Order: sequence, then structure tokens, then C-alpha cells
Amino acid sequence: MLYKISETGYNKEMYADAGNRFLIGNGYLGVRGTYDEYEKEMLPAVNLAGVYHKVGDGWCEPLNAPNGLYAFLKVDGKELKIGNEDFTSNEMCLDFLHGILKRETTFELTRGHITFTSERWADAADPHRVFARYKILADFHADVEVYFGTDTDIWELNGPHYESMDFDEKEGILTAVAPEYVPKENESELSYIPRTKVYTGERFALSFAANTEKVKEGAKYLNKVCFVTDANVPYEITKLFAVYTSKDGEKPLEDLKNKLYGFENETYDKSLAAHKEIWEKRFSDGGVVIEGDNEAKEAEIALNYSLYHLNSIAPRHAADMSIPARGLSGQTYKGAIFWDTEMFMLDYFLMTDPKVARSLVMYRVKTLQGALKKAESYGLKGAFYAWESQEGGFDACSDYNVTDVFTGRPVRTYFKDKQIHISAAVVYGILKYVEYTGDHSVLSEGGEEVIRQCAAFYKSCLTKRYESEKWELLDVIGPDEYHERVNNNAYTNRMAKYVFENAAKLLSMHADTSKEATEYKILAENLKQQEPGKDGVIPQFDGYFDLEDVSLCDVRKRLLNEKEYWGGANGVASHTRIIKQADVVAMLGLFPDDHSVKVLRKNLEFYEPRTEHGSSLSACMYALLMCRLNMPDEAFHFFMKSAESDIKGGGKQWAGLVYIGGTHPAAEGGAYKTMLYGFAGVSFEGGKINITPKLPGHITRLAFGVRYKNKKYKIDITRDYEHCYEIPD
Repeated sequence: MLYKISETGYNKEMYADAGNRFLIGNGYLGVRGTYDEYEKEMLPAVNLAGVYHKVGDGWCEPLNAPNGLYAFLKVDGKELKIGNEDFTSNEMCLDFLHGILKRETTFELTRGHITFTSERWADAADPHRVFARYKILADFHADVEVYFGTDTDIWELNGPHYESMDFDEKEGILTAVAPEYVPKENESELSYIPRTKVYTGERFALSFAANTEKVKEGAKYLNKVCFVTDANVPYEITKLFAVYTSKDGEKPLEDLKNKLYGFENETYDKSLAAHKEIWEKRFSDGGVVIEGDNEAKEAEIALNYSLYHLNSIAPRHAADMSIPARGLSGQTYKGAIFWDTEMFMLDYFLMTDPKVARSLVMYRVKTLQGALKKAESYGLKGAFYAWESQEGGFDACSDYNVTDVFTGRPVRTYFKDKQIHISAAVVYGILKYVEYTGDHSVLSEGGEEVIRQCAAFYKSCLTKRYESEKWELLDVIGPDEYHERVNNNAYTNRMAKYVFENAAKLLSMHADTSKEATEYKILAENLKQQEPGKDGVIPQFDGYFDLEDVSLCDVRKRLLNEKEYWGGANGVASHTRIIKQADVVAMLGLFPDDHSVKVLRKNLEFYEPRTEHGSSLSACMYALLMCRLNMPDEAFHFFMKSAESDIKGGGKQWAGLVYIGGTHPAAEGGAYKTMLYGFAGVSFEGGKINITPKLPGHITRLAFGVRYKNKKYKIDITRDYEHCYEIPD
């Protein structure tokens, strides 16, 4: 298959989408796919995983390191940068089999043509390293100046985050310090984000003789290389850019210096070979073969490109880190961990790299104290996990997540207060990890306590009316965020029941908790569940059918501004049956055996036309249910919507006046889930792998590898056969 995507020509207006589409990363950092000469207005970023800081009253967000990949040419005294009238051809190309981004631009000058080529890659073997290579080729004797180095004027959403930057010319190392944030009296101690030092440095090597010097241009600390070209002779510069923070060890500056010493051209080539080998192994283990017509070929490219993004942001360098909702594409969504990870991304790593899956799960174990303190702050028991989780489980979600586009005033939202289904997602992730890997150690290392505390949380949320025999969960928000503060959301109540059921199973194994187990078993049996009406449709929450039943098209016509928020108190959808994303359908996808096929179909037919799909998480849930109903051709459209979320770009860039652009790893994980559980029909039961394929008409063959119970398997499916066989690890 083709493992490359590219864009030719140049469209300045697409800079935000292109930065996401051509992202490179290695889990420790993500580098936006922007041009070498881009400055902060064009959103370049080296986004660091798990390093946060807050400035004043702005929200806490992850740090972008100084941009150590800034570069441009000056030829015959003239600056050559993309977008100038004198460029004649241009291509940006991402080799996503190897995680290498390359750009090639040809400029036309009075005396001839000169081509500037650069490639960059975030080292898969060493997460602190990013490499770059610059190549200059002219068809005349050109007086060339190459400027490359570090731009400290950083793109930030809520900065500036650095109080000082010191550049040591002798060592070539830049040090940036984020100031200490001191919480206010009414803030949780988890709001305290300690001082973090970020160290960046570089070394370069030339393939030719040249004059070199250090120059400072405003906020840029650059190397200047001057030479005269021979016609049609290539000139190469290789570079190593490295990043450490004070969280990486006791002597990060010394570690950084050691990383940079000894760099030369041979280092670049050897490191590139090792990097490519690692990436090829990842696709050998986790790539997917899709054969069929032209649309199948497009599906193969889109899905494997999606898996490239998941691999680029996997925290392989850590034992207890997770993946933010926007990956490492920037500071959007505050670099926080959402339910996206457990419910949409986890499955890919369970099937291909259980060590990463374990890290994602252990992140929630590590942040249990934060969840306990959040619950306590609401007067509740147990573990209420952060809706937007940062260091220590601190909930970075603000009370005002949306801005009114008409008044410019912040709008009160209740995401962190009322989306209690987050704790159930944590339990779901832990138990799925144990089930698929057979690794029970996460339970003894804190996972069982997490499940117990999440059950205690839901117990403390319960309400029973005087005349009712059922327990209820009131004043919540389900996955459909357009309807806030509803009662007995179908998805939330079913997930809470799941937590009670599994807490009862685990606690019944211990004599000292058997009484608690019995209580949770009773609660599971008596927690209200939304039931189908005579027409088979399950209400999304109490009173849902009392809302205005209007078409999606008509609701869209009510918008006065395209950036309006659809939900909340006055949103155009909040008083209608139009929903943001899969909610009841998400529940049915997770628990299809709760209801008959007829009920599944009725709810699919009812809810899909009423779903705006305002979240990239939505499409895959509909695709999975369609496959369950033997509708793979209909599911294919929704599968492609998920798989192409980043390869095509677009999608929502704004929530009110807040920029929310970035990559969509949950949608990418959802596309994989659709392939695995939907089209391939893979299920696991009794320690065995079962296959009941439902191939769309476009697809004639699916082939991929999975890991299950510490063994590796190859699955190969056509219209004539299904094979699943164990292979050596």
C-alpha cells in the first residue's frame, strides 16, 4: 500500500489543518507539521506530553518547547520563504510508514533556480531527540546563507509560560523556565503546578566546507552557514535537536549535553536507520491490510494513517502516562486526558502493544487521589475522575468552557460537574485491559481500589424517590453534551450499573468486603434503566420525548452565527431532540445483548437522523451498531468519517470563540474499533478469539495482527474464508 500523503502547491489558509495532518511525534513530544520558516502566527509547536503550567486566570495547559526546527534560506541577499512570489514548486510529504516529514521547495531567482529540501523526524528510539536534515541544490553559483536554530517566540493559547530563556552559545543549549504557579485560597492543592525547567539544545554537522557563526535575530537564536554553490551539487546540513525537562531526572541539563555530544553526519544516518526499523515493526504488528475496490484502497490508507497518529502519541517512554484528547498536536483541550482514551483509543494498544495499554490504565490508578479529592469537593464519596485530567488528576475543565459569540461573555457549562460517566469509563478500561491481556497485576497494584472507589462514588450519587423502588442518577450530562443537567441519562445509568456489577464480583472474592459486594449487587439490580417504549425506542433521559421533534436541517437554519454553541441553556439544540453525538447508540454498542435486534434497529433508525455528529467520537459508535445489525455497507460511510478525520482535515475548529482544532485520536481509535469488532467481527470469549465477519461491499479482504492473553495472532478474512492462527512473537 501507499504509506505517504502529500500536498503540492501552497495554500496559506490551510496552515492549521496542515500542522495537524503532517504531525510527527514519539509520545514524549509532538511536532506540528509546519514549514521550517513558520513563526508563531502559523502555529508551529513542539508540544510536550504531561508538562503543564497556568498563567494568571487563564486555563492550565501543556507547554510548547521553544521551536528548535526554525530554518530559512537567504540567496544573493534575498530571503526565500514559502508563500513568496518567487517559489515555483512546492511539496510537503509525510512518510507515515517511517514517521518522516519532508518538504521540497524550488525558488526562481534572476540567475537561476535553487531547491531547499528539509526532512524531520521525532526519534522513535530516543524520545528526547528530533532530527532534521537540510539540503540545498542550485543550478548556478549562488551565494547562500542558511539560517537554522531555535525560535523562542512560542505559539501559546494561554501563555506566556516562560519567565526567562538563557542561551549558552558555547554549549548551544537554551534553558527556559516556567514560573511557579501559586493557587488561590479556594483552589484545590492539585491546582499547584510546580516550576518546570525546559532545556533544549542542538548540534549540527556539514557535508561541506563553509563559514559558520551564531546570530541572534529578535527571539531567534540561529546558526548561520555561508557558502557559494557549485551548479547542480547538493549541500547537506544535518542537525540534532533535543529536549529535556526537570521532570526527566535529577540532572536534565547534564543529560541533554550528553545527548548532544558527538553528533555528526554518521550519527544521523545510523539513527535514521534504527528509527525506520522501529516504525516498520509497528506497522508489521499493528497495520491493517484492506483489499477491494478503489474505496477499499482509500480506506486502507486512511485507517493506517490513523494508526500512525496513535503510534506517534503513545507514551512508550513512561509506565503510567496517558494520551490527551487532541494527542500532541498542541495545547487545545488543555492537553488533558478525557474519557476518549479508555473508550476509543485503548483497544488499538490492547491489540498491538499491551505495554502502552498498561500505561494508559495505570495513569488512572496513579491519579486516584485526585479523583477522591474531586468527589470530596462535591460532598460525595469515592472517586469522581476529572473530566479533563492533568497532573495528579487535577480537573482542568473550567466552569466556563464556551464563549457567547454575540456578547463575548463566558457561558456557564457543567461538563466537569455533571459528566459523571467518566468514572465508569475508567473502570471499563481497567477491566478490559485485564480481560484482554490476562495481566491481573494492575488490580493488585491499585486497580481494584479504583473500581471500589468508583462504585462508592456512584453509590453516593444515587437518589430514591419516596414512591419509587428504583435508585436514580439525577442532574447529569451524558455523552450528548447539548442537553445538560438531565435525569437518568440512559448511557450514564447503564455504565453505573456496569460498575456496580463488577465491583460486586471483585469484592465478593474477599471475606472482609463481601457485605459491600452484596450491597453493590443490589444497587445494580435496582438502578433505574431507560426501557424501550412501545415503538422500541429508548428515551435518552427522563423527558426526552417531551422535547421539540424537529429536523437537523431546521435546527441548523436557526443559527445566527456559525460559531454558536448548540447546547447549554440557550443553544439551538438544547430544547429539541437533536443531539450532539451517539448517546443511547453508544450504550447499545457497548451492551448490545441487553436488547433484541429489533430494539437495536429501532434506536438506530430513530437517533441517527437526529444526531449532528458534532463530535468526532460519534460516527464510529453508529458504525459499530450498524455492523451488529448486519449493515456493513451503511457502516462503511461512518467508518470512513472516523478514519479520515485527520487525513482530510476540516471538522470543527471552534467552540464558540474558543479554538479547538487539532488531531482526533479518539476518532482514529474508533475507526480501528469499527474494523476490528465491526467488519472483522472479532470477539473474545472463554479465552478464545471468535470471528463473525461483516465485510462491506467495497472490501474483499482484511488482514491484521492482534495480541490476546499474551499471545500473538494473525487474522486473515476474505469472502471465502476466515483464518486466525498463532504466530511467534
